[in-house]
This record gives sequence, C-alpha cells and structure tokens, in this order.
Amino acid sequence: MALWALDGVAPEVHPTAWVHPEATVIGRVWIGPEASVWPQAVLRGDYGEIRVGSRTSIQDGTVLHTTEQWPTVIGNDCVVGHLAHLEGCTVGNRCLIGSNSVVLNRVVIGDGSLVGAGALVPEDTEIPPGHRALGVPARVRPGADIARAVDYGVAVYVENARRYRDGLTRVG
Repeated sequence: MALWALDGVAPEVHPTAWVHPEATVIGRVWIGPEASVWPQAVLRGDYGEIRVGSRTSIQDGTVLHTTEQWPTVIGNDCVVGHLAHLEGCTVGNRCLIGSNSVVLNRVVIGDGSLVGAGALVPEDTEIPPGHRALGVPARVRPGADIARAVDYGVAVYVENARRYRDGLTRVG
C-alpha cells in the first residue's frame, strides 16, 4: 500500500479494508471496514478529510480529493466506478457512481441514487434519495431502482478484495 502521512497526518485504514499496492492514499483519509481501493486510485486528503464507508469500492483510476471547506464523504455499500472524480461532495449509502463521472464541490447525493457513467454533476447540486443524475451537465431524474445492482456490486467487490488480499503476488 502506498500510504503517505502529510504534515504528520496519516491515513487510517480499517484492518479489514484492502488497498491495492499501486493505489495512493495521502493524509487525512479514513477507509472503513471491508472497503476496497483499486489500482491507480488516488485519495488525496491534503486540504481536508476524505471518508470511505464500509464495504464501499473505489475502483481503478478514481480520484478523490477535498477542500478545506468541504470534505469528501462516501457512505456505506457504495460502488464508485472506474476513473470517477469526486471532490468536496457527500455521497449517501447504497449509491452507484458511474465510471468516468465527475461529482464536484458541495454536491449531495441521497441514499440509493445513481450518477450515470460520464455524467458531470456541477457544484451545489442535490440529488434526492432514489434518483438518477445523467448527462453533461447532469440532470436529476426520478426512479433510480438500483438496490439489486448495488448490492450485487458491493458483494462482488468485498469478495474480490478478499481474493486479492490472499492471492495477489508480484511476479516482476
């Protein structure tokens, strides 16, 4: 794991969480139980706090950043897709953040919501629980019945993290 303290503040990773050796985690970052952080993800808590909830997966190439004023908080049982960028926002529980999406400062995403792949959620947007945010810029739409998909994704990534913890070996 590439964990780095900054100004004497080190990341806190729960013992049951898994962070890939090629992910980078810096400063004021808290990673919860059974959460996973995948290759090339960057969690940079240099200006403020980043919190990743229990059983949440931060997938390959994702960037989590923060500001002094607005922490980045991701709830429990979330799937954050590949190459997503989240900064200074709050994501509720059981959410799906699509691959290559951007979620900016002061955004609040309600429980059980979905941000579509490639969406841009502009500053100060509020997505009510159970809704979708789709497009560039994202428009809020009702009806995000994603519980089954999120539960499946969460279970897959919790199990995959166990598999990687036990079976990943460097060969070169």
